[in-house]
Amino acid sequence: MAIQVDVSNQDETTVVAVTGAVDGGSAPGLQTQLLPLLQPGGALVLNLGGVNYMSSAGLRVLLLLYRQAMTGKGRVVLAGLAESIKDTMTITGFLKFFTVADNVEQALVALRRG
Repeated sequence: MAIQVDVSNQDETTVVAVTGAVDGGSAPGLQTQLLPLLQPGGALVLNLGGVNYMSSAGLRVLLLLYRQAMTGKGRVVLAGLAESIKDTMTITGFLKFFTVADNVEQALVALRRG
Protein backbone atom coordinates (compact mmCIF):
# COMPACT_ATOMS: atom_id res chain seq x y z
CA MET A 1 0.00 0.00 0.00
CA ALA A 2 1.32 3.42 -0.88
CA ILE A 3 1.57 6.13 1.69
CA GLN A 4 0.54 9.72 1.28
CA VAL A 5 2.74 12.56 2.51
CA ASP A 6 1.40 16.11 2.79
CA VAL A 7 3.77 18.93 3.73
CA SER A 8 2.57 22.28 5.05
CA ASN A 9 3.85 25.12 7.21
CA GLN A 10 2.20 26.24 10.43
CA ASP A 11 3.70 28.86 12.75
CA GLU A 12 6.91 28.81 10.69
CA THR A 13 7.23 25.07 11.37
CA THR A 14 7.19 22.32 8.77
CA VAL A 15 4.31 19.93 9.40
CA VAL A 16 4.34 16.59 7.61
CA ALA A 17 1.17 14.49 7.65
CA VAL A 18 1.69 10.83 6.77
CA THR A 19 -1.21 8.55 5.87
CA GLY A 20 -1.06 4.80 5.27
CA ALA A 21 1.15 1.93 6.37
CA VAL A 22 4.86 2.59 6.85
CA ASP A 23 6.58 -0.68 6.02
CA GLY A 24 9.53 -2.05 4.09
CA GLY A 25 7.93 -1.02 0.82
CA SER A 26 7.00 2.54 1.74
CA ALA A 27 9.70 3.48 4.28
CA PRO A 28 12.51 4.24 1.76
CA GLY A 29 10.30 6.71 -0.11
CA LEU A 30 9.20 8.31 3.16
CA GLN A 31 12.83 8.67 4.21
CA THR A 32 13.68 10.33 0.90
CA GLN A 33 10.85 12.84 1.43
CA LEU A 34 11.39 13.53 5.14
CA LEU A 35 15.11 13.99 5.63
CA PRO A 36 15.50 17.05 3.34
CA LEU A 37 12.65 18.80 5.20
CA LEU A 38 14.54 19.03 8.48
CA GLN A 39 16.96 21.90 8.08
CA PRO A 40 19.80 22.53 10.58
CA GLY A 41 18.34 24.34 13.58
CA GLY A 42 14.83 23.77 12.24
CA ALA A 43 11.77 22.10 13.64
CA LEU A 44 9.49 19.48 12.17
CA VAL A 45 6.15 18.11 13.33
CA LEU A 46 5.52 14.63 12.04
CA ASN A 47 1.77 13.99 12.15
CA LEU A 48 1.37 10.20 12.19
CA GLY A 49 -2.34 10.26 12.98
CA GLY A 50 -3.09 8.64 9.61
CA VAL A 51 -0.56 5.84 10.04
CA ASN A 52 -2.23 2.59 11.03
CA TYR A 53 0.87 0.36 10.83
CA MET A 54 4.59 0.90 11.22
CA SER A 55 7.15 -1.85 10.75
CA SER A 56 10.77 -1.84 11.91
CA ALA A 57 11.62 -0.13 8.60
CA GLY A 58 9.39 2.78 9.66
CA LEU A 59 11.05 2.94 13.06
CA ARG A 60 14.42 3.09 11.30
CA VAL A 61 13.25 6.14 9.32
CA LEU A 62 12.24 7.82 12.59
CA LEU A 63 15.64 7.01 14.07
CA LEU A 64 17.41 8.53 11.05
CA LEU A 65 15.24 11.64 11.40
CA TYR A 66 16.10 11.85 15.10
CA ARG A 67 19.82 11.51 14.40
CA GLN A 68 19.65 14.20 11.73
CA ALA A 69 17.82 16.49 14.17
CA MET A 70 20.46 15.94 16.86
CA THR A 71 23.36 16.51 14.45
CA GLY A 72 21.87 19.74 13.10
CA LYS A 73 20.48 21.03 16.41
CA GLY A 74 16.95 20.60 15.08
CA ARG A 75 13.81 19.30 16.76
CA VAL A 76 11.22 16.71 15.81
CA VAL A 77 7.85 16.25 17.51
CA LEU A 78 5.63 13.27 16.73
CA ALA A 79 1.89 13.91 16.74
CA GLY A 80 -1.15 11.65 16.68
CA LEU A 81 0.55 8.30 17.25
CA ALA A 82 -1.82 5.33 17.25
CA GLU A 83 -1.75 3.43 20.55
CA SER A 84 -0.34 0.31 18.88
CA ILE A 85 2.57 2.28 17.38
CA LYS A 86 3.13 4.15 20.65
CA ASP A 87 3.25 0.81 22.51
CA THR A 88 5.80 -0.59 20.05
CA MET A 89 7.92 2.54 20.36
CA THR A 90 7.76 2.35 24.16
CA ILE A 91 8.81 -1.32 24.24
CA THR A 92 11.69 -0.74 21.81
CA GLY A 93 12.85 2.41 23.63
CA PHE A 94 12.21 4.65 20.61
CA LEU A 95 9.69 6.84 22.42
CA LYS A 96 12.38 8.31 24.72
CA PHE A 97 14.03 9.95 21.69
CA PHE A 98 11.00 12.03 20.76
CA THR A 99 8.63 14.60 22.13
CA VAL A 100 5.16 13.17 21.54
CA ALA A 101 1.91 15.14 21.30
CA ASP A 102 -1.69 14.06 20.85
CA ASN A 103 -2.18 16.35 17.85
CA VAL A 104 -0.46 18.95 15.67
CA GLU A 105 -1.65 21.89 17.79
CA GLN A 106 -0.11 20.39 20.94
CA ALA A 107 3.07 19.59 18.99
CA LEU A 108 3.40 23.23 17.93
CA VAL A 109 2.91 24.35 21.55
CA ALA A 110 5.61 21.89 22.66
CA LEU A 111 8.02 23.34 20.09
CA ARG A 112 7.31 26.91 21.21
CA ARG A 113 8.01 25.94 24.82
CA GLY A 114 11.40 24.57 23.82
